Amino acid sequence: MIRLLEISFIVLFVATGFGQDSYTLSQESKLTIDGTSTIHDWTVTANSMSGALIVEGSSPKEITLEVVVADIISERGATMDKKMHDALQKESHPKVMFVLKEIKEESTLSGTLTVAGIPVDVEIAGNIESSDDNLKISGEYGIALKDFQIEPPTAMFGQVIVGDDVTVNFDLIFVKE
Repeated sequence: MIRLLEISFIVLFVATGFGQDSYTLSQESKLTIDGTSTIHDWTVTANSMSGALIVEGSSPKEITLEVVVADIISERGATMDKKMHDALQKESHPKVMFVLKEIKEESTLSGTLTVAGIPVDVEIAGNIESSDDNLKISGEYGIALKDFQIEPPTAMFGQVIVGDDVTVNFDLIFVKE
């Protein structure tokens, strides 16, 4: 009887180990945010991200993604960066985070997106492609700043106002460990 339990434990342990593959976010990944203001459209780029992904079978089961707020940089210079970092509460919430809860309909990422310390459940339609050594998740997702209790930044004594809606464009490449 003890021998049977030992064999069952070993089979379960081996099956679990072979059923999952771990991936880390590649430096080649890209994430940008597009928005508008009363004067011009703008784009900022996330220059520092980290993430991990676990695939079970052929589908992602766990995804974590972190974006360093201080390294989200605009093309418009330091003044815009400071206003954006202040709006995202860089000092008290230095990272934007996404944690997967489940995959729906093969390519919809259902999870929690935390921006400026405010967690919001989201469903992000994406495109998931896998190859032997990597898994790529790409797409875009619209965010309303008010959903994260973010007051749209202003400039020039309120003459320039950032629009409430932004679009996150992502091309995330996870490489098998």
